[in-house]
Amino acid sequence: MIYLDNAATTYPKPKKVYDEVLASLKTYGGNPGRGSHSLSLSAAEKIYECRVSLSELFGLDAPERAVFTLNTTYAINTVIKGILHQGDHVLISDLEHNSVFRPIYRLACEGVIKYSVFPSFAGKPHTDEDILDGINSRINMKTRLVFCTHASNICSEILPIKKIGELCRKRGVIFAVDAAQSAGHHTIDMKAFCIDALCVPGHKGLYGPQGCGALLLGDGVTLNTLAEGGNGVSSLEGKMPELPPERYESGTLPTPAIAGLCEGIKEIRELGTAKIRSHEAALFRYARSRLSEIDGIKIYAPDAEGSVLLFNSEKMPPDALGEHLNKLDICIRTGYHCAALAHKALGTQNSGAARISFGIYNTFEDIDTLCEALGRI
Repeated sequence: MIYLDNAATTYPKPKKVYDEVLASLKTYGGNPGRGSHSLSLSAAEKIYECRVSLSELFGLDAPERAVFTLNTTYAINTVIKGILHQGDHVLISDLEHNSVFRPIYRLACEGVIKYSVFPSFAGKPHTDEDILDGINSRINMKTRLVFCTHASNICSEILPIKKIGELCRKRGVIFAVDAAQSAGHHTIDMKAFCIDALCVPGHKGLYGPQGCGALLLGDGVTLNTLAEGGNGVSSLEGKMPELPPERYESGTLPTPAIAGLCEGIKEIRELGTAKIRSHEAALFRYARSRLSEIDGIKIYAPDAEGSVLLFNSEKMPPDALGEHLNKLDICIRTGYHCAALAHKALGTQNSGAARISFGIYNTFEDIDTLCEALGRI
């Protein structure tokens, strides 16, 4: 099987991830932070180890400010619904995944907030200053939050989040980043990039299992809670604790997923994001070259080299193309990729498109097999 859907979830995972998930279930499967017994304490220690690893990877000073969530989407909703108040204004980019767009859209429809969309110029010649000008010109007296993706999930366009963070800090606006497609692929330093809230998945570029994501909060950022419940802290009080991480973690944490994520992060740090990014960009260039040789194939944002490549065929709708490839044991994703704004920005809102996305285990031979199959189809 050729797996080219790593932007949805990475596969396979490093062996150490599988081993640690099993070890968690078999040897320290207690409920973390609840029991006074060794199984509970061992689980809590593994969870804290993962907090430290996340903090070190993303430039966060305090491990307790690394909060575990179900996935990136829950982290994003926690930020949006925990920060915004009646009358606030929000800025998002035209590359946003529905994880950002839909909660913003709902609050706007309910009359709670207003929002504006700044252009990324995806697939068009542009500079970082063009993007910054678009943001700066749309910030107004009521702008409380700029929330944007770091890397698109349908092409390899990258937003200059360090420069955006510096601009937001200068203008006194909170800056939050959706790193669903960049965590593990790109270096991210929250302090250096002036990021107030970073939302990351465990199961994508960090090579952990599904069922775990994280919200990393910068100094001074306190959110209203998205969910309330038990966490083993201040159990006699009706309100949630004031301090992280317990303030934002209600209910039992997914210890096996967190344990696997901890090992996935170790793998990423051993390899280095620069090496991973270089490998994926090389695969992108090779795929772009090979796909360009096939009659009727159109590639979107071809100059943005990275882990994601979007294309269409003049001869077959993307969904039909994906079905044919699946019969040949080649896994890609087709359709709209939960990203209406991004598809509109690239001009594929009427048809959708086919997406291939690379990971550390993909090879040039995978691309050859894909292109040979496309040629036959």
